[in-house]
Amino acid sequence: MKIIQKIHAELVFPRRTKCLTNLIANLLPKNASVLDVGCGDGIIDALIMIKRPDIKITGIDILKRKKTHVPIIIYDGKKIPFSDNNFDYILFIDVLHHTNNLIELVKEAKRVAKKGIIIKDHYSNTLFSKFILKFMDWVGNKFYQVNLPYNYLSKKQWDNIYSFLNLRKQKEINKLGLYPFPFNLIFERDYHFIVNLIKT
Repeated sequence: MKIIQKIHAELVFPRRTKCLTNLIANLLPKNASVLDVGCGDGIIDALIMIKRPDIKITGIDILKRKKTHVPIIIYDGKKIPFSDNNFDYILFIDVLHHTNNLIELVKEAKRVAKKGIIIKDHYSNTLFSKFILKFMDWVGNKFYQVNLPYNYLSKKQWDNIYSFLNLRKQKEINKLGLYPFPFNLIFERDYHFIVNLIKT
């Protein structure tokens, strides 16, 4: 298993970080204020702000890490500790499938967001996809003591949540290019998405 984690750290993680930085930076409007919920060590936030110095990102997380790339506020994982319409955008990067209160947390994000929400997460439309996603999650997060409830949803379930919370899908990206060949043949497929949601 150490070999798998080494491959992930050296081949997958840097590429994933670069791809997500570029994709999300291109979605954010000029001079946007952003709250990254579940920001981890903040590396993607730091890289976005280097690429887009007009953007200001604040990070919150339930875990305190020894080393972070941006200042991070610790919160309880339920109530986002900011007032209504405090940020232009709320950002979730591979966070919501780690929660047991997904709908409530997106609802909280809508409260705090002035304009919209950007979500990077997974589609699990088959039993095989759920197995692959669980394996990916375990390899990428178990070492960091991240909560792993494996709470994956199908595309239909995600779309139902957007409708329920009156969030309109402005743009969706399904080809993210997170994995190099040949890992993309197994781990990329139709498992990943980024969606830009607008408050209505």
